[in-house]
Amino acid sequence: MYFFLSHLSLCDILISTNVTPNTLQVILRGESVISFSNCLTQLYFFGASAIQECCLLTIMSYDRYLAICNPLLYTSIMKHNLPRYLILWPWLAGFLLSMITNILVFELYFCGPNIINHFFCDLAPLLELSCSDTSAVEIHVSVVVIVMGISQMLFVIATYICIFYSILNISSNIGRQKAFSTCSSHLGVVSTYYGTLIALYLAPARGYSLTLNKVLSLLNTVVTPLFNPIIYSLRNKEIRIETVKLLSKGN
Repeated sequence: MYFFLSHLSLCDILISTNVTPNTLQVILRGESVISFSNCLTQLYFFGASAIQECCLLTIMSYDRYLAICNPLLYTSIMKHNLPRYLILWPWLAGFLLSMITNILVFELYFCGPNIINHFFCDLAPLLELSCSDTSAVEIHVSVVVIVMGISQMLFVIATYICIFYSILNISSNIGRQKAFSTCSSHLGVVSTYYGTLIALYLAPARGYSLTLNKVLSLLNTVVTPLFNPIIYSLRNKEIRIETVKLLSKGN
């Protein structure tokens, strides 16, 4: 579990360092100019990190499924190099699929306005500026969303249905509490991640303002990576005790 958590932390760092510095530069210094190459670089790492985090959360849900539903087989299944082989999938998928997206965007023509109505180079506002056919990019992104997003979200839901069913079959209250605490942090991170993505990309377009889109993007790129370590740290008893002490001193 901690092996996968370390890679989730790296992914959150990649998201934050890719978007936050340029956003702060725009807000604090008013420098809102970005070159096309830098825009594509930002788009590439944003897309890669989004795919990677989605895959990492899926792997971690499978890890929690094995730990709770098959605890006797967990050590034998996850031994040797299996975690290392599993962790290759998110990084390779993220970098390769995002590279294809960037190649398709690079072939587009931009002959009209050059003002991106967003606080970073997201794909949707960038495609609005193109004066050529963007159907190839849109088809590619739709396939990626279905294969890497929706299908994995359904897999995570299926694993947690099995986990909750196994927790309900545990006879002792202490055992149920321990099993639930094992997956509660991951469930909180998954809910936050997919909740913002669903609101951002799957919400109906009617009455859906661009300002709300920017706020949800800010949650997904800045707030979520900030709270992920906090959510997982609260599982640690010592950290919870020190947090309570700190809050008590503040009051």
